Amino acid sequence: MVDSSQIRLAADIGGTFTDVVLQTPQGRLTRKVLTTPAAPEEGVMSGIGLVIEDAGLRFPDVTVFVHGTTLATNAIIERRGARTALIGTQGFRDILEIGTESRFNQYDLMLQKPSPLVPRDLRFTVPERMDARGTVQLPLDEAAVMALVPQLRDAGVESIAVAFLHAYANPAHERRVQVLLQEAMPDITISISSDVCPEIREYERTSTTVANAYVQPLMAGYLGRLREALDAKGFGGALYLVTSGGGLTALETARQFPVRLVESGPAGGAIFAAQCAERLAENRVLSFDMGGTTAKVCLIEDGKPASSRFFEVDRTARFMKGSGLPLRIPVIEMVEIGAGGGSIAHLDAMKRVVVGPESASSVPGPACYGLGGTRPAVTDADVMLGLIRPENFAGGSIQLQPDRSAEALLTDIGTPLGLSAEMSAHAVYEIVCENMASAARVHAAERGAVIGDHTMIAFGGAAPLHAARVAEKLGIRRLVIPSNAGVGSAVGFLAAPVSFELVRSFPMRLDDSFNSAEVSALLDDMTQAAHSMVQDDARTETLHIRRAAFMRYVGQGHEIIVTLPDGAISSDHLSALRDAFEAEYARQFARVIPHAAVEILNWSVSVSTTPRKYPPFKAAPALHDAVSADIRKLFDGATGTHVALPVYERMDMGPGSRVPGPALIAEKETTTYVSSRYTAHLDGSGNIILDMKDAV
Repeated sequence: MVDSSQIRLAADIGGTFTDVVLQTPQGRLTRKVLTTPAAPEEGVMSGIGLVIEDAGLRFPDVTVFVHGTTLATNAIIERRGARTALIGTQGFRDILEIGTESRFNQYDLMLQKPSPLVPRDLRFTVPERMDARGTVQLPLDEAAVMALVPQLRDAGVESIAVAFLHAYANPAHERRVQVLLQEAMPDITISISSDVCPEIREYERTSTTVANAYVQPLMAGYLGRLREALDAKGFGGALYLVTSGGGLTALETARQFPVRLVESGPAGGAIFAAQCAERLAENRVLSFDMGGTTAKVCLIEDGKPASSRFFEVDRTARFMKGSGLPLRIPVIEMVEIGAGGGSIAHLDAMKRVVVGPESASSVPGPACYGLGGTRPAVTDADVMLGLIRPENFAGGSIQLQPDRSAEALLTDIGTPLGLSAEMSAHAVYEIVCENMASAARVHAAERGAVIGDHTMIAFGGAAPLHAARVAEKLGIRRLVIPSNAGVGSAVGFLAAPVSFELVRSFPMRLDDSFNSAEVSALLDDMTQAAHSMVQDDARTETLHIRRAAFMRYVGQGHEIIVTLPDGAISSDHLSALRDAFEAEYARQFARVIPHAAVEILNWSVSVSTTPRKYPPFKAAPALHDAVSADIRKLFDGATGTHVALPVYERMDMGPGSRVPGPALIAEKETTTYVSSRYTAHLDGSGNIILDMKDAV
């Protein structure tokens, strides 16, 4: 159960807004402030200061601060990371460009891959060689390593990645290079692949290590400044960072492995949705998170989001696997697209309306912010349609200017197409909703799920405005807008466990060659290492250890995860391990391969605290019609006319309040649009439940 004595703080830095949540024994308080891209800690500290003041507290009163940020992934996408060099094994200088030699679209003659984070002139090699078992075939040439130092200095290198062939099996050469370079260049950050990603597959391991090195100076600088700002305010509680896998890690670990933070914000959203699904007793859920810059969709089955060890960032083709930079990190599996409130709308060469992925972000923001933006964004379309009350946006912190929205929509879309500002806004709204629906369909198809069987849980500042229309397109009959939906990811942070996962490659066949002593020693070493990453921060909490094996038929290119039993692994477990592997293989592929050899490629150990549990949501009492607080005009694109739209204040609605669509339900952080196909009501815990009218 939740420790009600704690005062817990969470902050999520998005591309447009920074969300802050304060959980006290008396309740939950929230704030949304504009992100400050030049110095993100300023926006964080501003939001924290406001919410602490709202609660009548001081910084020293906060016991736990949980933080998530998209700085790492934004730096990669926008190529704003450190000037990074790569040192590899002689003969492997071009591994970042060669990759796996696969084409994500084999028929595209103009195919474009993402550009490497390290240009060729900053990629160096030295003589050394390990074999796949970690045996030294060619000793490290230390003189060649030291000869690189002047070149690295002259090139102005700020960070170095070291990725040698088969370093996962024996890290000795990488560690020696790290020592030599740290002595010669103490101000340079160094990432070695045997620490960042000690796994087989050279391209993915190298790409992950390079990404870590690329963002390490940026993240270390930011986290250092944030720590100093918190210390100056007297904060003495525990500080955690949210990882892409949905766990919490300490500040120093985040500084060492910043690549693990690339999806920290979206991970918080998935945790929030999973928590809501469990409290709603919903087994099949589609999480829909739409903020100011991106939209994320994630399938949650039986209360848990799908997880993966592989992630791509900076895809050149939005929905195509293989078109991005591969990262092998623990990550919650989801689809993310450039479709948020700040996504810019424009006409392509064929005069089709296109939305995103470019975003107006917080600076200059959508045209209606009045901060210098002149191009139309999704928020401008929402304002023009009448879905947003200009005077109450982001809790009244920003006074929107509808006339600027109209001007931007007409200039970039309406005038070239001969449309009014309102019809231009309708086009933008429909396109962005279809983009998000398409992403959900692709994600469901990849997971083998029937999306219409799912309940949608929508959150993020922009999601409640678009969720009903996206649900209509997907055939979803029930959707939920939880309390504090506008800051859902930050709320999710508060439920995340402290955790760390290690994965190491150590191939071992399930036959007479299986060496139980080596396997047990490996698992013991991994358990000790993972335990050391969390034990200081877990304090007095119970730690849970989960061990798993990545298994495959010999010769296959991908693995299936099988949970390992507790204790030492011996030859007595081989039959049970094979049975477990083939049971999971049959579940995924509806068949097994009789008598085929089976091997374990990677071994995994994760250590975590117990996730926070919350009581079930309360059911709605007897339904009754809510009382409208206002009437707005909504532009109906289907008829080209304005219709009267009743507006309800969420804080004035009690449990059981019923609202037939079309209607708006307004609150401080966001606004929920109830389309004409849905009827909404508040359950006993304050969640907005939308049911398709023919299902009511």
